[in-house]
Amino acid sequence: MIFTMLFPILFPIIAGLLLLAMKEPKNRRSLLGITGGALLVTGASVVYAMFHVSGKDVILFWLTASFPVYMKPDGIGLLFTAVVAVVWVLAGFYSFSYMKPEGESAEKPGGEKRFYGFYLIVFGILNGLGFAGNLVTFYIFYELMTLLSMPLVIHTRSREAIMASLKYLFYSFCGAYMALFGLYFLSRYGNTLSFTPGGVLDKGLVAGNEGLLLVTAFLMIIGFGVKAGMFPLHAWLPTAHPVAPAPASAVLSAVIVKGGVLGLIRVVYYMFGADFLRGTWVQTAWLALALITVFMGSMLAYREKMLKKRLAYSTVSQASYILFGLALLQPVALEGAMLHMVFHALIKSVLFLAAGAVIHKTGKTRVDELTGIGKEMPGTIWCFTFVSLALIGIPPTSGFISKWYLATGALDSGTGIFAWLGPVVLLVSALLTAGYLLPVTMKGFFPGEGYTYQEDLHSDGREKKKGLFRKKEDLCMLIPIIMLTVLAVGLGVWPNPLIEYISDIVSGIL
Repeated sequence: MIFTMLFPILFPIIAGLLLLAMKEPKNRRSLLGITGGALLVTGASVVYAMFHVSGKDVILFWLTASFPVYMKPDGIGLLFTAVVAVVWVLAGFYSFSYMKPEGESAEKPGGEKRFYGFYLIVFGILNGLGFAGNLVTFYIFYELMTLLSMPLVIHTRSREAIMASLKYLFYSFCGAYMALFGLYFLSRYGNTLSFTPGGVLDKGLVAGNEGLLLVTAFLMIIGFGVKAGMFPLHAWLPTAHPVAPAPASAVLSAVIVKGGVLGLIRVVYYMFGADFLRGTWVQTAWLALALITVFMGSMLAYREKMLKKRLAYSTVSQASYILFGLALLQPVALEGAMLHMVFHALIKSVLFLAAGAVIHKTGKTRVDELTGIGKEMPGTIWCFTFVSLALIGIPPTSGFISKWYLATGALDSGTGIFAWLGPVVLLVSALLTAGYLLPVTMKGFFPGEGYTYQEDLHSDGREKKKGLFRKKEDLCMLIPIIMLTVLAVGLGVWPNPLIEYISDIVSGIL
């Protein structure tokens, strides 16, 4: 059992370190073989662990006499690691084509090996984050996630990448120190730092210190909210995502951001408890910040012309859909938040991978340059279109399910003005989402009368015979995009197993 729990954490970390230490291979296939094998083995070990380690615990060591570092996977942690495994493995195989020397992110020798090394290490760290059994263990892996994901942002070593990675590091550390501040006070006023549904606060110690603990809770919400892109400490996200290679942008948006979301779930529902925060100024402030971020992110995405930066602002907005659901402290809204956490991870990974494929094959980075792109890369743009509809919330796609739960939970939450303002803001944001995503599809497939597309022709003027996909479509990149698209759309058509799994989690903590 110990082996089953630790293998998904240690194996990719060791594999990544070996990649970083080894000499540059003469044959690129050997590098891809090692990386691909490590991704598949780790993904399979996560799937196996999901059915064998739930509720079991393993103490690794004692940080101090009272703070053990130990693993105890539960429902929400296993859900997080499942999402990590799906996105990480598929984006990893996508990167095999994207990271070719002629690609957008090509640079000095050794860069590809370095990218795969850190990519595997962060995979293991994220599995540790999901399996963490107490706040101390979670915080250690959370800090490691920040430090070891930074090389994915800085990968190209351009001036923009260096500045973006420093900004990412600065913001993340500011948030982490706020969380560390809260960890200290929780250790003083809580019975334990182990994740306990309903909270760990000692009522006898809390009496007379409610104000201090509310401030502590708010600082921790802001701290973990940094990674989730919540206003006012969201600016790292639209800076870091566009400069990173597309596979890194995809996992940053789909998974790393969700590390902050998981931190908020742990703090609010497993440390302080929803009852302690319900009806306080902390809940009010959190709801206000979440809705500001939803609207602001959508508006900035609507105005942005650079494709990857537009998607980054979209992540700012959509991640705060999740935060809004968490802040309502209401069962249906919490279900909607967890559903959106899964759906957004799949949807946004497709959007960033599709954008990366377009940039990689055409060099076009601006939305206004994508006229006719649907004729050059039809499979990629169709996938972009389907997940765009899901992100907007068009039934029967997955985004509709989660947003329905969020709106229903808000209306039943009894939170005053936020009970109706929340659904209104979500609706306006959905309209803005349509406004900044669907033009890519419209211009891509319906370029207008003034557009002419130059086909490959024979010398006699006849069109050359085409295969299933045109020459600018790379199957190595397209297949992972299609698989993620099928999941993103399919979970909206057949959502019941996931809804039942999440409902069991929510019933245990509320």
